[in-house]
Amino acid sequence: MKKLFFKTSYDADPFGYFGEFGSRYVPESLIPALDELTKAYEAAKSDPIFEQELLDLYQHYSGRPTPLYFAKNLTEKLGGAKIYLKNEGLNHTGAHKINHCLGQGLLAKRMGKKRLIAETGAGQHGLATATVAAKFGFECTVYMGAVDVVRQRPNVFWIEQLGAKVVPVEFGTKRLKDAVMAALQDWIAHPNDAYYLLGSALGPHPYPSMVRDFQSIVGLEVKEQLLAAEGKLPDYLIACVGGGSNAIGIFNAFLDDINVKMIGAEAGGKGTGKIGDHAARLQGQGRLGVVEGYKSFFLTNSDGQLEPTHSVSAGLDYSGIGPEHARLFKDGRVNYHAVTDSEVLTAFKLLAKTEGIFPALESSHAVAEATKLAPTLSKDKIIVVNISGRGDKDIFIVADALGDTNWKEFLKTKAN
Repeated sequence: MKKLFFKTSYDADPFGYFGEFGSRYVPESLIPALDELTKAYEAAKSDPIFEQELLDLYQHYSGRPTPLYFAKNLTEKLGGAKIYLKNEGLNHTGAHKINHCLGQGLLAKRMGKKRLIAETGAGQHGLATATVAAKFGFECTVYMGAVDVVRQRPNVFWIEQLGAKVVPVEFGTKRLKDAVMAALQDWIAHPNDAYYLLGSALGPHPYPSMVRDFQSIVGLEVKEQLLAAEGKLPDYLIACVGGGSNAIGIFNAFLDDINVKMIGAEAGGKGTGKIGDHAARLQGQGRLGVVEGYKSFFLTNSDGQLEPTHSVSAGLDYSGIGPEHARLFKDGRVNYHAVTDSEVLTAFKLLAKTEGIFPALESSHAVAEATKLAPTLSKDKIIVVNISGRGDKDIFIVADALGDTNWKEFLKTKAN
């Protein structure tokens, strides 16, 4: 049996600090709820019954292990290193998000909660939360920026069919950071019966560690699968980074393997020269600050207020980054690169036409980074790219970005 819960040299201390990042910066009214959550999670981690039940759900409900696929055509086209794809898009609900949703849903059930609260950007976390709510019998409220409700309408439709309520957030920039704030406000008002099912490896302690632990199944599988296929560990791991859940999930099992290099691909948008054109916290104009309950790097002005962001992907335009990523960046353990919208769309089309795989636009950031790196390496090197989700959710964005007139005519016909 895989051991989900393990420690690395980069783990948080007992107060939730990853070096100088993380911890809790929340209203006093939330401290009891966070204490209750921390106690419940520590107890669950040491309970083999909880771990086995979660592993059973991963296998029999979500469909794990997901494939580690050798992208032979892409490798040959680019030359250089072998490229493997960890296809998390083949999970139930189409992305890695189901991993931490099943874990937190099981924990909420153990804690006796009645309702799940979630925030979502691209909609995949909202969809996974609504799915888990339906399975376990929770009421469910999903907060989503009004801009993202429009951009990710298919996921909104499916979330509602699962019985959850989608609340468009109309304040601020009407994007993911505002959805996070709305979800926190709901939890502050209802701490006793509701469970805030946070969607990434960020927020107040213990969420960054907890989400990472549930996502670590990805890296554990990669290690086992690649050793079976190649008899060695990868030379590089690449994953997109918004809040950072899929990236820390694949990175965590390898953090103490010093010969494995890691790259996080941030949303470079239209370019990192101007605030508002991108969401590159580490390769842009990110500042150290405290926002939404934790300390990390954020895109803020000199007064500490969050700045607007942009990305062609709805899931990477968050203004902050998870605290463990902030530490990994500062320590130099992981390199973070900004990838532009145009590079993302090129990578999306390339993977589709060489391997028959539509990656999510978020994951296409990682694919783009791999296409730049692979030709610079020798053929005995191995790159593993985390395909954190599949691209069918992005049909409206992609069709518009590529100027597909047939799709637009189809939509007009259906509207009429």
